[in-house]
This record gives sequence, C-alpha cells and structure tokens, in this order.
Amino acid sequence: MKNFIKLLFFIAAFSMNAQNSISGKITDTNNNPLPQVEIYAQEIHKGTISNEDGLYILNNIPNGKIKLTFNYLGYQTITKQIVVNSKELIINIQLQESSFEIDEIIISTPFNKLQSENVMKIERLSAKSLQKTGASTLSEGITNIAGVSQISTGSSIGKPVIRGLSGNRVLVYTQGIRLENQQFGGEHGLGINDAGISSIEVIKGPASLLYGSDALGGVLYLNPEKFAIENNNELSLNQRYYSNTLGSNTSVGLKSSKENWKFLARGTFSSHSDYKIPTDQRITNTRFKEKDFKTGIAFSKNIFTSEIRYNFNNSELGLTEGINEQSRSTSLLEPYQSIDNHIISAHNHLFLGNSKLDIDLGYTVNDRKEFEEHEEHHEDEHDDDDEHEDEHEDEHDEAALRMKLKTFTYNAKFHFPKVGNLEVLSGIQGLHQTNTNYGDELLIPNAKINDFGIFTTANYSWNNNNNNNTLQAGIRFDNRNIITERHEVAHEDEVHIFNAIDKTYNSFTTSLGFKTSISESITSRINFASGFRAPNLAELTSNGVHHGTNRFEEGNNYLTNEKNSQIDISLEYKTDHFELFTNGFYNHLNDYIYLTPTGEIEDGSPVYTYIQEDAKLYGGEFGFHLHPHPLDWLHLESTFETVIGKQNNGNYLPLIPANTWKNTFRTEFQINNWLQHGYSSISLQSTFSQKKISQFETESPSYNLLNLGFGGDIKLGTTKFSTSVSVNNLLNKKYINHLSRLKADGLLNQGRNIVLGINFIL
Repeated sequence: MKNFIKLLFFIAAFSMNAQNSISGKITDTNNNPLPQVEIYAQEIHKGTISNEDGLYILNNIPNGKIKLTFNYLGYQTITKQIVVNSKELIINIQLQESSFEIDEIIISTPFNKLQSENVMKIERLSAKSLQKTGASTLSEGITNIAGVSQISTGSSIGKPVIRGLSGNRVLVYTQGIRLENQQFGGEHGLGINDAGISSIEVIKGPASLLYGSDALGGVLYLNPEKFAIENNNELSLNQRYYSNTLGSNTSVGLKSSKENWKFLARGTFSSHSDYKIPTDQRITNTRFKEKDFKTGIAFSKNIFTSEIRYNFNNSELGLTEGINEQSRSTSLLEPYQSIDNHIISAHNHLFLGNSKLDIDLGYTVNDRKEFEEHEEHHEDEHDDDDEHEDEHEDEHDEAALRMKLKTFTYNAKFHFPKVGNLEVLSGIQGLHQTNTNYGDELLIPNAKINDFGIFTTANYSWNNNNNNNTLQAGIRFDNRNIITERHEVAHEDEVHIFNAIDKTYNSFTTSLGFKTSISESITSRINFASGFRAPNLAELTSNGVHHGTNRFEEGNNYLTNEKNSQIDISLEYKTDHFELFTNGFYNHLNDYIYLTPTGEIEDGSPVYTYIQEDAKLYGGEFGFHLHPHPLDWLHLESTFETVIGKQNNGNYLPLIPANTWKNTFRTEFQINNWLQHGYSSISLQSTFSQKKISQFETESPSYNLLNLGFGGDIKLGTTKFSTSVSVNNLLNKKYINHLSRLKADGLLNQGRNIVLGINFIL
C-alpha cells in the first residue's frame, strides 16, 4: 500500500504540463446574464461564481472527464460531464426557473449523479436546513427526513434509525471514510458535530454492495463543508442559543483558497445544562459539553487531486438517573462519559484520460471513558492525613470503563472508460481494527477485526420513446475475521469469563435497480438489494451487567451473519408547482439478532442472551409539496411515514418508530434589499400511538407537536449576516417518544425550546 501511494505522488509530480481552462456565460431563458451562480467541480475541489455579466472561468483543469454543477437559487441545477482535452473549453449554460429545491449531486452513490438521475432515491438535507430545525445534535436534526428517526437518551445522545433498523445496522460515513466509534452501544451517540458539515445524505435500505458489513439497514453519509472558491478568503462566525437547556453553541471558521491549494479550519464549542420538561423540572445530569475542531487542506494539479481532513471531537455526556437535584449547572455529575474521537482522512483522485482512480484512506481513534459514582470520603476525625485524601482524588479520576478503538480503512475504486451509455467501476474496500481495554470493567474484550471486500457495479442509460431509462447492477464479496482475547474479570463473588474466539464471516451481496421516466412529470424506480451484517463484539462476547440497559447480557459465540433482501418501489409526480411521491418497501431479514431473557438473575439484574430469528419490516413514506401559481411565496408540504417490524415467531421487533404525519406551511419572501431569502414556517408533527411492540416494551400514546420557524439573510449597510429563530414544542406538550431510552423510567421528553441562531460571513 505504501509503495502504491508513493507511485501516485510520483505520477503527480511529473504531470504538471497541462493548463486547461473552462469558461463560459450563464444566462436565463430570456438570455439575461445571471450573476452569483455557483460553478463547482466536486472531484477536483474547484469552484467559482459568475460575475455581473454571467461570465465565469475555471483554470488548471486536468485532462479527462469532469463533472461540473451549476447551482443558483430559484433555478434548476444543471450538471455537465465534460471531456477536457483542449487548452480552452467554452461551456455556455442556460438555466430555467424552478419552484422547488435545488437538485444536487449525490456523493454517496457510486456514479455521483444528480438526485433526479439516480436509480436509488437518496434523501438529502443541507446544513442550512438542518440549522433551521433548531436541533441540538446532528442525530436529532436528521429526524426531519421521512423514514429517519432516532433512539435518544436525553438531549445529548441519539442513534439514527432508518426504517426501523438502528445500531450497527446503520453505517455512518464522514469525510469519505467509515466512522468506527463503538456504534454497537445504544447509549453511544454519533460523536460528530454538525458544524463543518455541508449536507447529509441518507440511503434507506441495504447498501452492503457499496459499503460492506453494517450497511444492512442503510447509510448516513456526511459531506464535509466545501473549500472556498478560488482566490478567495472567508471568515465565518456562527452562534446559537437554546432556551430549554440554557445551551450555547459557538463556531468559528476560516477558509483560504488559491489556484492549486485550499485550506479550511473550524472550531466549535457547545455547552448545555439539564433539559427541562413541561412540568418545569429538569432531568438531572442530562447536561453535556462538546469541543470540535475540523481542518482540511486540498491540492489539485492537472491529473492529480488530494484532500486531507482531520477532525477532533471531545464529548462529555452526563448519564441521568432520573429527576434529582435541580440545577442549571453545566458541570457534569457522575456517572458520565468522556469520549475523544480523532478522524484523519485522505481523499485522492487520479485522472487517467477517460478513466479515473479514487483512493480513500482513513485512520480513526476512539477513546471512550466512563466514570461511575463513588461513595463520599468521610475523613476519620483522628486521621488528618492529606496523602490519603490525595489518593482518594486519584481513584475518583480513574475511569471505571475505558476502551480505545483504532481503525485503519481503505477504499479504492477504478472508473473504467465509458463505452457508449455504459459506465462501470470496480473496487476494493476494507479495514484493520483493534480494541483495547484499560479500565477495571470490561464491556467487550480486547480484539482485532479485519475486513476485506471486492465489488463491481455498472450503470447503463438509454432513451426509448422519449423515456429516459437507467439500469444499475452490482455484485460484491466480503470477508470479516474477528479474533478476541480471553479475559477473567472478578465482580463481587463472581468471575466473568470472556472466552477467546476466532471467527470468520463471508458474504455475497447483490443489487439491481431500474429507473424510468414514464413521462416528463412521472418517474418510477424499483430497486432490489441484499445486505449483511456480521455479529458485533457485544453480541458475540458480552458477559456482565450493561448499566445503560440495566441488564446482565450474555454473548453468543455461535451467531451467524444477519442477511436481508429488500425491494423498494417509488413513484414521483412532479410539475412546476406540485410534487407527489410514494415510497414502499419490504425488507426480509434472515437470522435477525436480538436479546431475550433467560429467566435468571445475576449480579442483581435479569439475564438476557442473544439469539437469532427471521424477521420482516415493511412500510413506506408518502407525501406532497404544493407550490401554487402565482403564489410563489407559498409552500405546503406533507409527509407520512410508517414501518412495521415482526419476527417470524409472531413477536414484533423492538424499537420500531410510531407512525408519523408531518405538515408544514412555509412562506418565502424578501423585504426591499435588507432582507433576502426570508422564510417563515409553522409545522404540526402528529405521532400516532405505538401498540405494535415487542414483549419487552410498553405501549406509547399519541401526541402532537407544534413548531415555528423564521429567518433570512439581512443586509445593513456593508454588514451581511443570516439569522434564524425556531420554537420547538411551542405548546409545551407533555409526551414521551417511543424510542426514548428514558421511557422505561417515565421521564418526559424536552419541553418548549426556543433556538436563536446568527451567522456572519466576512
């Protein structure tokens, strides 16, 4: 691998001759020039904007095929695949007005096409849209996507749920690499701050063909913020205030861009006290703090581009034990978690004429520490020994549970030259991972994991009777090897034994999808995909009390791969002023892994063990978006989502979200020149009762939440800034979400929360 990387840089060093450029003029349908249009080439990290005459230019473009995207608010997005083989290429673009949101290029799919061109329907949420929701965490913000929920522990910890599947069944990608930070735990958050993220893409359904094990339920793909356009510098300041938790989030970013080099850095600090429920009580020790630093550097020269990013995140998360001492303090009480995440990634492209090689390398370190409650130290009245007191403080600072997970990931894809309308790519993907324990307690043993996968996928497009058709298919093979050490852990009068294992798991996965434009207004998609998930370390090796769930959990060394097959059918009707969509899915799971009680008691907790059973999930998302003419300022959006999960033995699956209906009335406006892109919204989220529950759950009643939002871009003289105000749970409704881990203790979800945000870009 090291020699291969050296070869890439060697090739790049001797390819500094071509100085191609792309230029042109951008107009509307009346041939009027359009200024401030964003032109961006994702693959080479280059971008610019058109001037007052609609003119633009991009310099230092490599030979080969480059995708250019032309974005302008209120107009349809255009993407062009351009073959660059001359010094000066002129591309003139005419944009048409559009009432709906901009059509973006989707990065999480293999061929990086526009949303409207993809065989798979990928849900996307921009950073601006995320901030308008007033969410305090990234996981909470993405619940605004139909079919996506979260398993929450208070206001600080959230795990994404895609169509009823969660935990290790949902894979998270950030900076183009796989995120590995002990995602098997239900009380573990994402460990990613939303600052420095430009957009979020969600693949709903098996994506093992593209990403391997753990993508059985779907993928959450986080796109980092873009570098500044060429020869520009940018300083940004973002501040948010949360009334409910008395929380504050401050983020400062700096960008600088030259012709070949680009740099960015962003620092973020947030602090929240205990969240308040509608009874005006606070849930003790749900407070949390987060420090986040992101930086990146990009280089592009002719046939080679490289982007290196680093993210450090420190999260301190209180673990609540109910309603106790009432406080507005942000100082954490025990028990609490302190988690450090280091993520380093290198994203490289090598352009070889009509083909291209992508190489992604990543290294992550997750250091998770958990501090438990200690008894008060009562000093003996006859013992005035300061040394003894110092020893107590040292013991107090020791983490009872500490795990350090180190992961090296690699991903290489070769895009073959396009033959007619056929595109093909092949690749390899894998990781090497070690888990090491340092604390007195053991949740999972020391272990080594090695993954290797090889895959190929093809995309073929054609026109038939004015219909645009696309067929996409692929196949993949994966191998995972898990080796653990044997441990004996003394606990009270018992010795818990973690037996050593050496397991290998293999799997073939396939994918087949078809998209057709039945007419100019109607598009249909049908996708079949299979996925798999190898059992994780907790499921294989657990042997002790899991305090986050109040259970004694026993692992099962004989678990096999979970495998699933899903069919997904979608239909979209879209005109200039009305959009209607319906998505239906059926997901069959073989050997679904779940916990079941044994009837025994150990260490004062009921014993649960992992077993397997076939299961199925089915449901869908339905909705419309009305933008009536000539009321261009008015939007009415409505979505309904439902999912049912059952085992073949007749029992319902646990942690299945209740049916939800969301209705939003939104207006867009501007006031003279001082308020641009103004908006206001009122939304009603109706969550139905959940009665289809597993044998370990209780039913959840229905509830309705009313939310408000408004904001826009403000210009006062030479000062420009954007602002947003959101009010969540306006009526201070008492409710408990079915997926709240605090539901078992009868603890309410958050009451009214007013979030004020302001963002300066200098």
